[in-house]
Amino acid sequence: MEQQLVVFDLAGESYGINIAAVESIIKMQSITQLPQAPIYVKGVTNLRGAVLPVIDLRIRFGLETQEISRQTRIIIVTMGNLKVGVVVDGVSEVLRVQDDTIEALPPMVSTVNSAFLKGIVRLENRLIILLELGKVLDFDEQKALAKIV
Repeated sequence: MEQQLVVFDLAGESYGINIAAVESIIKMQSITQLPQAPIYVKGVTNLRGAVLPVIDLRIRFGLETQEISRQTRIIIVTMGNLKVGVVVDGVSEVLRVQDDTIEALPPMVSTVNSAFLKGIVRLENRLIILLELGKVLDFDEQKALAKIV
């Protein structure tokens, strides 16, 4: 079987998400900050007349923050029942991978806090961390985010 992934960069690593969860990829645009929002929520943005919450994956994953660059993108994704903008360092490609190139995570990496990690795609010259977008935010966090908009 084959999967199609959108591959993006975050803190020097490559991550992949199933293309079926991606609605669009846009350049960084104006984000309105919201008071009392969780730290990983950058705010909300207007996309074609719809107000969408925007989360910063660097902050969500506990990585060091970085200045916005020309490569910074917002990936519009479906996360559970919610449409969300996800800020990443850049989007590099759409890639087709065979299921046999996806390996399970090593046991020491598999914890409750890493439930959003689906596996590792092993290619000839690199590794891509495969994310389960629906689990990046738990049910309560998704519910709280839905209330923001």
